Amino acid sequence: MARHLITSALPYINGIKHLGNMVGSMLPADVYSRYLRQRGHDVLYICATDEHGTPAELAAKEAGLSVAEFCAQAHDAQKAVYDGFALAFDYFGRSSSPENRDITQHFARKLNENGFIEERAIRQVYSPADGRFLPDRYVEGTCPHCGYDKARGDQCENCTRVLDPTDLINPRSAISGSTDLEVRETKHLFLLQSKLENEVREWVAKHDKDWPQLASSIAHKWLTEGLHDRAITRDLDWGVPVPADTWPELAAEGKVFYVWFDAPIEYIGATKEWADQDPENRDWKSWWYDADTDVRYTEFMAKDNVPFHTVMFPATELGVREPWKKVDYVKAFNWLTYYGGKFSTSQKRGVFTDQALEILPADYWRYFLIANAPESDDSSFTWEHFTATVNKDLADTLGNFVNRVLSFSRKRFGDDVPAGGEPGEAEARLGEEIASLLAEYESHMETLQFRKAAAALRALWSAGNSYLEEKAPWLEIKTDKDGAALTLRTAMNLIHLYAVVSEPLIPTTAKAMRQAFSLADDTAAWITADEAKALTAVPAGTPFTVPPVLFAKLTDEDLETYKERFGGHGA
Repeated sequence: MARHLITSALPYINGIKHLGNMVGSMLPADVYSRYLRQRGHDVLYICATDEHGTPAELAAKEAGLSVAEFCAQAHDAQKAVYDGFALAFDYFGRSSSPENRDITQHFARKLNENGFIEERAIRQVYSPADGRFLPDRYVEGTCPHCGYDKARGDQCENCTRVLDPTDLINPRSAISGSTDLEVRETKHLFLLQSKLENEVREWVAKHDKDWPQLASSIAHKWLTEGLHDRAITRDLDWGVPVPADTWPELAAEGKVFYVWFDAPIEYIGATKEWADQDPENRDWKSWWYDADTDVRYTEFMAKDNVPFHTVMFPATELGVREPWKKVDYVKAFNWLTYYGGKFSTSQKRGVFTDQALEILPADYWRYFLIANAPESDDSSFTWEHFTATVNKDLADTLGNFVNRVLSFSRKRFGDDVPAGGEPGEAEARLGEEIASLLAEYESHMETLQFRKAAAALRALWSAGNSYLEEKAPWLEIKTDKDGAALTLRTAMNLIHLYAVVSEPLIPTTAKAMRQAFSLADDTAAWITADEAKALTAVPAGTPFTVPPVLFAKLTDEDLETYKERFGGHGA
């Protein structure tokens, strides 16, 4: 089986992420990782908190903590939420780790040796009120392209255009709010992307037929506009320091690398963090260095992160002139909106992941988000849509099927799976349908089409309900007890099948469904087509229990409560 390296965009350290962040990177990466593991592949799923840059310093200042202390606490808080969502990272690291510092400095030295880094004197915004140069995110103002009045000096959150602080209209300090800003000369390191443009263009072209249109079109848009040399250092107190052995003057001035230079390198750094926990059994370089032939690397991210991962970081890797692994497939997502308006961490608009877990268990959210993933275009979260999806798909289609099959069988046949007669025409038709739907589900998972995969999984659940309605064991038992027993045994085998194949989307519920049956040797990782047709994994005589209600139906009162707490609109 293949080796699969999977990363999702690093969540910023400044606060708990919202549902849009979850569905745009980490959750689909987790679903795909779980699926691949079940199919027998060797998988390494790596993520980390992105702890450098202005957001960390500003958030720490607001919290009244040192940046190091703030980041340590915030990392643990984020990790707790991701554990609550059952995200099965192989490792969830920190970009402030010594490993990331060392590898980032190595990359910088190599780029410099190869002629792709240049020290330049530039004019930068200086705030007399704050007594310091202001890095890009410390400057806020109006975007010159779309007019958004809360644009940052590195990128406009509204239109996603990359900016320089001097581009902003009516700029102000994000520290003090002062508009008394000056432009003074200072020195910084620049990555000479212009010298690497043709190599990046050729590299992107190789993936045109493989990448989804969203990722490919964004990469080509940047290349069409031309790659510009870009400053990769900042005047901050927190970050990967410029190495003194290569740039002593800048190191003495306290320059650190720009967060978007070191953050993608943290994928490698976090892998080394993982390996350093068990160095005798883990080899981080086998995943990243000279690994093109046997590792398939898939990245998950929202569309605003695509340029950095399809153009800027590949340019860095190419310029190092070492055989570092480059991404094979970029799974990019559009926005999940909140009633048509943007989720926003900075403006605290929308449902945040910790709040979501306060309301309902993770599987409610996991299923809804994947079933409505913003793949081909933006999708909108509304409480009405969420409630309808939970009630129809989870409570009625899956939960009710499991409960009525097991409850009715226990009532009429006791605590063991009934035997009944031999499978007949209805069971043969069901087996063929289940095998066909399972193949469809697998196909969509293999091609990372998550909405289609969720629809195929829902169809699998629906097939069980249709079979149950056709056979009607509650009527069948009156005239053919063995026939009713066969129907229930077949339905119980469907429950076991659902438990196995639903695990990537709803792992906690899948475990509860699987544990309903006291099978002595239940080691099934996946279901083959022949097993789907036969439906014999749970034989007659197997003890079973009726689990608690898998999914509670949401009421009109619940809906109104959620809308009152979070607002029924996105404005």
